[in-house]
Amino acid sequence: MPRGTKLRRQAAPRPLLPIALRRPAALLVTGCAALTASLALAFAGQARPDGLDAAVDGHVRSALGRYGAQTHLLAGLGGLGPVTVLTTALVLACLATRRWRGAALAGLAVPAAVALTEYVLKPLVGRTIRGDPCFPSGHATAMFALAAACAVLLAGPARPRLPGAVRLLLVLGAALLAAAVATAMVALGYHYFTDTVAGTAVAIGVVLLTALLIDRAARSPRAGSRGDAGAPVTVPTPPGVSTKSAGQN
Repeated sequence: MPRGTKLRRQAAPRPLLPIALRRPAALLVTGCAALTASLALAFAGQARPDGLDAAVDGHVRSALGRYGAQTHLLAGLGGLGPVTVLTTALVLACLATRRWRGAALAGLAVPAAVALTEYVLKPLVGRTIRGDPCFPSGHATAMFALAAACAVLLAGPARPRLPGAVRLLLVLGAALLAAAVATAMVALGYHYFTDTVAGTAVAIGVVLLTALLIDRAARSPRAGSRGDAGAPVTVPTPPGVSTKSAGQN
């Protein structure tokens, strides 16, 4: 290294998905897309349950029929208002901890998943229940999108790192809450079981795809020229100033 220069390495922002998880995430996105497409083709234009739906829906409604108030409360958590509040809280938490990519993930992926379900897939597939479009479930999409976003953020947590057991419990808690909301929608007769399966697939696929795209954009040469990729930056040192003292300023 020439005398009078100091090589400083900027700290690289944490990627949303660690390198080891990128290929499995891409495969999972493909699987979610294939599952959603298969179910959409199977139920396009229908207004009745299939054999699996009839069996599962019957058991769910029989088991939860006596808990009407609690079921309505759970279902309400997947509505537009609560989902907006939860998404905003997640974005703000990421901003407060300077996790810019995490804020972008929550702010983009959750609305995108809900929009895809409500404005593209429901009109396109045309499956109905009680005369209303139902495929995929918007409540399941919203809640599982939030759960998937939390899982991605906890896969590359801020330092100091949370213990693995704590992160796993947080992810499981978010997933269980999402599953409870989806189950409540089935119990109340607003959706068939396979509607919630498709909503889950849409949510997970959109969140993971968004995370992959954000990480890819941050690794682009243009982003690297701004220091986003953690590339070494050579800073000239004034003549007569030692590199040691320059590094301490």
